[in-house]
Amino acid sequence: MWLPRLTSLVGATFVTITLALSPVSAGPAKSAPLSSNLPQAINSGVDLELSKKWIEAITHYEKAIKLFPENKDLELGLRRSKIQFSIERRYTDSTFHKTLLKMPQSEAQSLFNEVLNQVQHDYVESVTHTSFVAHGTESLYLSLANTRFQQANIPAQYRNRIDKLRDILNHEYWNKPIASRDEALRVVQRICQLGAEHLGMQPTPIILEYVFGGCNALDDYSTFLTPGRYADLYANIEGQFVGLGVEIKAEAGQGLLLVNVLPDSPAAEGGLLKGEHIVAIDGTDVRDMTTDAAAGMLQGLEGTRVTVDVAPVNDRDGGGRSGGRSRRLSLVRRAVVVKSIPVAKIIDTEAGVGYIQMTSFQKSTVQEFDAAMNELRQQGMRSLVWDLRGNPGGLLTTAVEVLDRLIPEGTLVSTRGRVSDQNTTYAAQRRKKNNVPLVLLIDGDSASASEIVAGAVKDYRRGTIVGRKSYGKWSVQEIRRLRSNCALKLTTAKFYSPKGHTLGKVGVRPDIEVPEPEKPHGYLRGATEVDVAADADLQKALEVLQKRMASR
Repeated sequence: MWLPRLTSLVGATFVTITLALSPVSAGPAKSAPLSSNLPQAINSGVDLELSKKWIEAITHYEKAIKLFPENKDLELGLRRSKIQFSIERRYTDSTFHKTLLKMPQSEAQSLFNEVLNQVQHDYVESVTHTSFVAHGTESLYLSLANTRFQQANIPAQYRNRIDKLRDILNHEYWNKPIASRDEALRVVQRICQLGAEHLGMQPTPIILEYVFGGCNALDDYSTFLTPGRYADLYANIEGQFVGLGVEIKAEAGQGLLLVNVLPDSPAAEGGLLKGEHIVAIDGTDVRDMTTDAAAGMLQGLEGTRVTVDVAPVNDRDGGGRSGGRSRRLSLVRRAVVVKSIPVAKIIDTEAGVGYIQMTSFQKSTVQEFDAAMNELRQQGMRSLVWDLRGNPGGLLTTAVEVLDRLIPEGTLVSTRGRVSDQNTTYAAQRRKKNNVPLVLLIDGDSASASEIVAGAVKDYRRGTIVGRKSYGKWSVQEIRRLRSNCALKLTTAKFYSPKGHTLGKVGVRPDIEVPEPEKPHGYLRGATEVDVAADADLQKALEVLQKRMASR
């Protein structure tokens, strides 16, 4: 893959930009109304970039590209915004500073070689040395314009020379042909020398941009993980972490919006409520802090205490900031267990309709599913609504094990990669099956393992799928642990439904499509909320099951 030059739209203006993170973990970001005029759509995206609103810029460009497919200016804007956002994230990650930036040059070079080797051997598609290094050059080029990167790596007296090094990268190293791994390392070493000569830089941060940036040559699901991101990923897989038990979203001037407060957590027990804003942590005002930076302040060792100031819902001063009527809480961090099935109950007693809401496929999911099904049967369940809306996926093997309880026989899913050991077929094996009539709910946020389930249910006509088209992530990632507690999340295969379909960037279409419901401003859907009367998908599911049971 050859990289386009990124200087044509914003150019050296990036040197003076101060970066700031936008919300990353709580759903779609707000963006300005999208213009149907192409030049205005481009200019609006550039304005968001210049305002350092990277998530809003990404959202804007993605929507604009749907209106104006294959427009190069929009594609470049999206690419710049994604890279700048990733740079910002790692430079607000304390584990990146404590572990990776302190690596000696020799260890950083070994890490570069290790990542490049695994990408070339196991990634689902072939990646050339030229492409991997070119993406690293691109990442370094943009990093040199990043204020956090500059402050961490470039002495102040050299910063007026940044444009010179960027110009060298642009004209001498952009898409430079690389024939071998040894040549790739020589090119990176030469750029380290240039960084030292022009900017007084140490080599390690430059090499790291070739590690992180090189992974930009891969798909959106492959990435290099810092120790902190690696730990977070495994906490999600295990369904357990140490903290307060909140999902947060930074809102400039207001603080950290509590998107969700997990039940039986320190936050819930301390009285924190969804929709409130944390405005200070241990006496530090966080109303203008980024999500990642604030999350780092909330994290800590089990048994340690943290003090938070909390503004009630809709408590704002005249400037739109969280007002002064906050309350102070002292909370103790501890292990929090996150259930993948937060809701399992009968939603229609007369008809015996059971309901299971599954929010992820983690290690505990199979055990939770069996327990939920047993409990629902004891309560008189005669049919089931299985809700995978908003479920981003998880472990492939977990999806297979749950499906094996519902599909009588045959292939459940298969995987195919570039390396033969990635080619696997998973078939139904259990003798005892649940043959309960089924409706599966999906939406645009149902992805990966959720789509394995949807694909099998659809191919075998095991149930009726209701909702909206799924996300379209039909690939398998493996987590490869590397030195210094880092890891590489690498796409190694694509998965295929029982009938051989792979629907990456396409998604599974429901049997019955229900329009996306309009959500009021400020709407936050909690994982444990079920309002049958107000939920159009659930109403349609009940209608389907009622007809099916009547025909039996």
